[in-house]
This record gives sequence, C-alpha cells and structure tokens, in this order.
Amino acid sequence: MELLFDPTTYRSLIGKLIYKTITRPDISYTVNRFIQFCSAPRHPHLHAAQCILQYLKGFSGQGLFFHCTHSTQLKAYTESNLSVNEVQLKVFSDADWGACPDTRRSVTGYCIFLGDSLISWKSKKQNTISRSSVEAEYCAMANTTCKILWLLALLKDFRISHPHLVLMNCDNKAAIHISENPVFHE
Repeated sequence: MELLFDPTTYRSLIGKLIYKTITRPDISYTVNRFIQFCSAPRHPHLHAAQCILQYLKGFSGQGLFFHCTHSTQLKAYTESNLSVNEVQLKVFSDADWGACPDTRRSVTGYCIFLGDSLISWKSKKQNTISRSSVEAEYCAMANTTCKILWLLALLKDFRISHPHLVLMNCDNKAAIHISENPVFHE
C-alpha cells in the first residue's frame, strides 16, 4: 500500500469528521482511528474515510437531540428566585481490554447523562497497557471519575445543586469491588 501523494485531502476530511463528532458520537471511535494515520495516510485510509461520509449521508437525520423533561429543566436565575429543579447525573463506564491491535492498549469509553440528555462522552486509548480486564475497567472508572468531579464543580459554579450521589454503571464486578474497597491498591 503506497502513501497518498498529497495527504492534505485526507487531513482536511478528517478535520471535518472531527467537527462532525460533536453531534454524531457514533463516529467518534472510527474518526479517532483515522486520526492515527494523519502523518502518513494511505489509499485504504482515504477510502475508509470516504465510506464514513457515505454512512453520514445515509443516516443524515441521526444525531444528538437534547430534549427537556422534568428531570432536566432548569429554571432561569433571577435575583428573587435562585432555586432550580434537581438534576441527576447518570454515568456509564466501560473498557475494552487490549482493543488496539497496534499497541495492545485498552480503550476507555464513558457517557454521562444529565437527566435524559447526553452531555459528555469519550472513547480513548488508555495511557498504559493493562495486564487484565479488571485493571482496564478500573482505569476507565478512574478516568470517568475525574470527569464527574469536573462536571460537579461546573454545576456548582452555575449554582445548580446536585444533592444525590452520582452512580457509575460498570459491567466488571471485580473492578466494582476494588473501587468500593477503601484499602490502597497498586
């Protein structure tokens, strides 16, 4: 497979796809994989990126929809009324152990909902190579917890109370047990 003669077309296309991931999180992981080849793209990479364009064209009505329900309605602040309706963060975290075939690093993924609206999501390779699925899941939970703390601080800055505990959903029982145990873990 030979390199593209002019990689600027590929890079421009990937830049546009990155922008599109703001409202189309379903292509986030795929676009992330394309980014890894921006320094030396090949013809199959360009062809695959063009297939993503065909996918987006075929499903043009898809995307994020932020609807307003009783759990996410926030009253406007006024000087006489500083109260807001309660909000609830719902968090889902997962990791795919050794998913990257090139580096054998695990991929962390999470999504955070404010009420029923998706407000934050991420899919990223972990910085280290995990030796077990439990370690990969635990690292994913730790990274997700950092984002939760940042979001809680942001809500506090906006004077939006969040009196409930934030529950994180994870599918690995061993990782959940480790996270609930206050004993130091390496």
